[in-house]
Amino acid sequence: MIDISLLICTRNRRASLSATLASIAAAAGGRRLEVIVVDNGSTDDSAALVRAWAADQSFTVRLLVEPRPGLARARNVALAAARGRIIAMTDDDCVLRPDYFEQLARAFAEQPAPVIIGGRILLGDPADLPVTVKLEDHPMIAPANGFPGGFVMGANLAFTADVRDRVGPFDERFGAGAPFRAAEDTDYLFRALGHGISVRYDPHFVVDHHHGRRRAEEVVALLAGYGYGDGALYAKHLLTDRRISCAIGRDLAHLRERIVGPVPAIRHFHAFRLRHVLAGLVGYGRAVIRHRAALRR
Repeated sequence: MIDISLLICTRNRRASLSATLASIAAAAGGRRLEVIVVDNGSTDDSAALVRAWAADQSFTVRLLVEPRPGLARARNVALAAARGRIIAMTDDDCVLRPDYFEQLARAFAEQPAPVIIGGRILLGDPADLPVTVKLEDHPMIAPANGFPGGFVMGANLAFTADVRDRVGPFDERFGAGAPFRAAEDTDYLFRALGHGISVRYDPHFVVDHHHGRRRAEEVVALLAGYGYGDGALYAKHLLTDRRISCAIGRDLAHLRERIVGPVPAIRHFHAFRLRHVLAGLVGYGRAVIRHRAALRR
């Protein structure tokens, strides 16, 4: 049986994907591994790069195609194809540390299935702004009744294969390239916690994230998308799960805290976030109304 399936979705990022693939080969260490790359409608030569790289590897490499854009949609293609006992995922702008698979296997050996474990995400380039990273150096467990936004992230996330059977696929309305922009990983974690599945953080399996965002306006747009995605997620579960009302209450309570966000352009981060959360709530509601109206036609 394959020990680990590593899923990577890519779209027009040949240069960064090349570094990701090289780091996988360096970390593989003879493990029973499969790498599944989903080309999500690239117009560059990413597919040719993967095919050439695969020919030089001793482990299984599978190149799949999902021409319709959307990170969650591409992840679902990979998720359905994965055969590993552990299913891991990273992004096409991340570089795995040399001991990544060793530490990943150790983390799962210490926990009973089903379990989700997210790893550490460090800034790959000091010139990039400090976002989309996970810096804590100690293990953590997500509260079963909490909201897991930011607790662990899709750029370095893994789970036992039975989690897929219990939780199902990613919601394709969420995430990059989809109407609700973000939060596909948070929605997955939220649903997993609702099924009683433990969600943990282990700082020992590490990726370096080369996200390339160096201008304040890029980070503002990113964080606005995160808030919008969370707001849509709130709306999705609001009437069926009391954890959402608690999360909204925490967002409102945070308004008293006058903290500065990761860029000076965001003067009051919690107010900024809440504004976009509300936009996501409204956006989800409008989408539901449009969908119901279309079904009646």
